[in-house]
Amino acid sequence: MNGVPSADTVALIVFVLFFGVTIVAGTTVTHWKKWFSSSAKKSADAHHGTEDWGLGGRGFGAWVTWFLVGGDFYTAYTVIAVPALVYAVGAYGFFALPYTIIVYPFIFLVMPKLWKIANEGGHATAADIIRARFSSRTLELAVAFSGLIAVMPYIALQLIGIRTVVQALGLPGDAPLIIAFFSLAAYTWLGGLHAPALTAFIKDVMIYIAVIAAVTLIPMHLGGYGHMFEVMDSFVPLPDATHVLPSGQMVPYATLALSSALAAFLYPHTLTGILAAKSADTVKQNAVFLPIYTIVLGLIAMLGMMAHVAGIDTKVSSMVVPYLFLKLFPDWFAGFAFAAIAIGALVPAAVMAIGAANLLTHNILPKRLESVRTSQIAAFGVKLGALLCVLFLNAKFAIDLQLLGGVIILQTFPALILGLLKVRFSSAAMLAGWVVGNIVGLSMCWADGLKPVHALGMGEHSMLVSTGLIALAVNIAVVCACSVFAFGRSRTVAAE
Repeated sequence: MNGVPSADTVALIVFVLFFGVTIVAGTTVTHWKKWFSSSAKKSADAHHGTEDWGLGGRGFGAWVTWFLVGGDFYTAYTVIAVPALVYAVGAYGFFALPYTIIVYPFIFLVMPKLWKIANEGGHATAADIIRARFSSRTLELAVAFSGLIAVMPYIALQLIGIRTVVQALGLPGDAPLIIAFFSLAAYTWLGGLHAPALTAFIKDVMIYIAVIAAVTLIPMHLGGYGHMFEVMDSFVPLPDATHVLPSGQMVPYATLALSSALAAFLYPHTLTGILAAKSADTVKQNAVFLPIYTIVLGLIAMLGMMAHVAGIDTKVSSMVVPYLFLKLFPDWFAGFAFAAIAIGALVPAAVMAIGAANLLTHNILPKRLESVRTSQIAAFGVKLGALLCVLFLNAKFAIDLQLLGGVIILQTFPALILGLLKVRFSSAAMLAGWVVGNIVGLSMCWADGLKPVHALGMGEHSMLVSTGLIALAVNIAVVCACSVFAFGRSRTVAAE
C-alpha cells in the first residue's frame, strides 16, 4: 500500500530482545527486591502476603513511586491513541495536554489525604475507604464494581497497544493479541506490583529515547517544524487566523480535558500507585515532578502531525506511529521504538490488573478467600475480561475505550472525593447519585455509539459535552438533593 512501510527481521529481533528482557526482569522480580530497600522491609513484615503482591508492601520511595505512577498514568493511550487522534482530527487531539496539567494540583491537594486515611485504616482500595467512611456494604460494592468494570477497557487499550506494534512487525491474524495477552498474564502473575515498579524505569528510559529521537530527527528530515505546520494546515485547515479549533470543538475539548482529569486518579491502578507509596510526602513530591511527563506527551502528540507530512496513508489510525517509525528510521531503531511502546503498555496494564484484583479480593469476594493465589487468579480473570473488550467492543479509536471507562469511574467521585469534605453526606444519597449517574452516562454512551461526548440542546443551538461530566453533574445533583431531603426530614422528626 502506498505510504505504508513494512518491517524486516532486524526490527523483529530487536523488539523480541528488549521486550523479552523486560518480561524476564518482571517475572523474576523476587530476586531483585534488594533494589527496593524500603519496600523490602515492609514486605517481610507482611510475610509476602496479599499486601506485598498487591501494594508492594506500602513502602515505595519517591523515585520508585515516580516511575510507577508515571508508568501507569502514561500508557499506550499516550503513545498510540493520542497521535492517532491528532492524525485523524488535528488539534482536537491535544485535549490530553490540559487534562494532565489540571490533574497534578488535584493529586497534590487530595491524594496525600487519601493516603493517610488508607494507611491509618489499613485500606488497600477506594472501596475499603468508602466502607470505613459510610459503613455501607452496598456502597462499597458499588464502588468496587465501578472500578472493576471501568478498568477492563483501560487494560484493553494496553492490549491494543501491544497488538498494534506486533502487527506492524508483520505477524498476522490473532497471533499479536495472543502474544500480548499471555505476556501480560505471566508478567503480572509472577511479579505482582514489584514487577511494574522494577521495570517502569526501563519503560521510561526507552520511551524518552524514542521520542527525543523522533522529535529531533523527523523534523530535520521533513524540512523543519515551520514547514510541517504549513503542510498540516492543508490537511486540517485552521478555522481562522487566531484559532486552531473550530468553534464546535472548543466545548468538547475543554469538557473532555476536565472530565479526564477528574477521573484519572479514581481508577484502581492509579490509586494503587499512590497507596503503595511509603508516605504522604512521597505523594506530594510526585505531584510536583510528574508534570515533566506532560512535556513528553505534547511531543508525542505531534507524531500524528508528522505522519501526515511524511506521507503515511492508512485508514487504521492506531497504526500511524508504527508506520512513521518504520518509514523514517532504520529497522533496528524501529524495533527498539516498538519495544518501548509495548513495554509502555505492559507496565500500566499490570498495575491495572493488580488494582482490579485488589478490589475483588478485598471488597467483592468473601474474606476467607483472600490470598496471593486468589489475587493472581482474579488478576488473570480481569485481563481475560479486557481481552473480550478488545474482541467485541466496537470503538473507532482506541482512545474511546479509555474514555468509556472514564464515564463509569467518574461516578465514584462524590463518594470518594466529596466524602473528604466536612459536610456529611449519607450513604443512601451517595448510592442514589451513583445509580442515576451511571444510568444517564451509560445510556448516552450507548445512544451515541460509544462516543465520549453527547450533544446538549440549548434552544436552537446544541453543543457537544463530555458524557462523563454530564453524568457526574447529574450524580452530584442527586446526592445534594437527597442529602437536603434527608436533613429536612430528620429535623422534622426531631421537632416532633
